[in-house]
Amino acid sequence: MSCIRFNTPAQRRQMAALAPAMVTPEQVAAQHPAPPVTPGKINRLRLLATHANPKIRESVASSYHTPLDVVETLAQDPDAGVRACLARNETTPCDVLRDLSHDESEAVRGWVAVNFYVPADVMAELADDPSPVVRGLVEWKAALARESEVESAQSELVQA
Repeated sequence: MSCIRFNTPAQRRQMAALAPAMVTPEQVAAQHPAPPVTPGKINRLRLLATHANPKIRESVASSYHTPLDVVETLAQDPDAGVRACLARNETTPCDVLRDLSHDESEAVRGWVAVNFYVPADVMAELADDPSPVVRGLVEWKAALARESEVESAQSELVQA
């Protein structure tokens, strides 16, 4: 007995006809708005940033609404997982990412390398990182950027 399922052309047409319409991320966000950020939420983030459990502090480091002073404190957290969550957060300020690029943890530096908003000078430093993993991530990100540029240029040529 096989686990592979072979659909007939008629079944495939019916599944395609019944498939849900594709919506854009913007449409999804409009249909499911996030609750507003209130002073109470900010206070909870401040309180949870001091929690003994590093997983709780990781959730604060991952939040897009964490205040700058809390972000700066979490950048000095003794737990590398907390600092790694901060390094991959797209709202982490460039100065904090710059500091995290010199972190003792290879994982933290790796997350800095793949953060879309990391400054170019930090990427240049990370390209010479002692860790082959971090250097590999820098190269991977650079390759993705090159591919994106080629695709953009090709689409511009097609449109012209």
